[in-house]
Amino acid sequence: MHLHAFVLASLCVLPLSGKAAPDKAAIRDAVDKAIKPMMAQHDVPGLAVAVTVDGHVSFFNYGLASKEKQIPVSETTLFELGSVSKTFTATLGCYAKGQGKLSFDDHPSKYMPQLKGSAIDRASLLELGTYTAGGLPLQFPDEAEDDAKMPAYFRNWTPDAPPGMQRRYSNPSIGLFGHLAALALQSNFSDAMEGRLFPALGLKHSHIRVPAAAMSDYAWGYNSANKAVRVNPGVFDAEAYGVKSSAADMIRFVQANIDPGQLAEPMREAVQCTHTGYFQIGGMVQGLGWEQYRAPVSLAQLQAGNSEKMSRGLNPATHLQPPQAPSRGTLFNKTGATGGFGAYVLFVPDERVGIVMLANKNYPIPARIQAAHAILEQLRK
Repeated sequence: MHLHAFVLASLCVLPLSGKAAPDKAAIRDAVDKAIKPMMAQHDVPGLAVAVTVDGHVSFFNYGLASKEKQIPVSETTLFELGSVSKTFTATLGCYAKGQGKLSFDDHPSKYMPQLKGSAIDRASLLELGTYTAGGLPLQFPDEAEDDAKMPAYFRNWTPDAPPGMQRRYSNPSIGLFGHLAALALQSNFSDAMEGRLFPALGLKHSHIRVPAAAMSDYAWGYNSANKAVRVNPGVFDAEAYGVKSSAADMIRFVQANIDPGQLAEPMREAVQCTHTGYFQIGGMVQGLGWEQYRAPVSLAQLQAGNSEKMSRGLNPATHLQPPQAPSRGTLFNKTGATGGFGAYVLFVPDERVGIVMLANKNYPIPARIQAAHAILEQLRK
């Protein structure tokens, strides 16, 4: 595999402290040791890594954004985030709540009257946003193949469990949460994200609908047959997996999560809102968007929380009463993928450390977790 790596280190995006810059050579060594073998093993064409330590950012760019045109990856290359997009959907919902436009205790029919009296209307917005509405599937079935058929699908849906009892990771679930948040804001979801949320977060190179002027930065993804692909449209694609962003923007977003105090209101409150834990599922705490782990966090615990059992199974959920603020040392993370892309984001606010990994191949999640954990352990030394 052709592998081209280069680094732009110590670019300060949102300085969080006055501490001296960390050892750039040590960070590069840690990232190279974790990333290069993994890319070779899984034949990943290109990968962008961004690391923040005490507010100092380093970028590490490997391989190609387009194999056909031999375009190298850079910190401004646009990658499909897949389900990491859900962290932005959650932030938009928190923004709407902070504006007094919705309550997490609301039910769907408040914003979609056609759902009144249906089983889905027994779930709250919070339960939709935390995948605990009662067993919505991972993906929409074929009979809900377009937006026009979406309301009928939810009206006819039959739950597997009462709301708040079980977690089943679901695009329709958080997709409906995002859709209702946009309705509460009297907006189209994509307009709300691109017109309100991204600018308020200082993200200038993040999109749901990539404009023509940014297409040259949009990487090609590569599927299991190494064919160049990009994401296909679908019901609630924007809400569940539709954001395209760069390592530069994503590390800025991570820094905003590490220290929301850097943001102006109401975005500060919206970001802080996504850090609340609502349900305990095994060793993981489910918030809105982000998934949390209480310190100390082992590699095995991270792997279990991001396992296929967690992403595809129906798992018992314990409602945390009252909802939990993060404890000291809490680690936040989220994986994401589309047919040709794989992403992973991790940060520990108390340690002022964060890692972004964006690739143009959907390589195995355990490999992402292992690489990021290895980098984190080296950053802690």
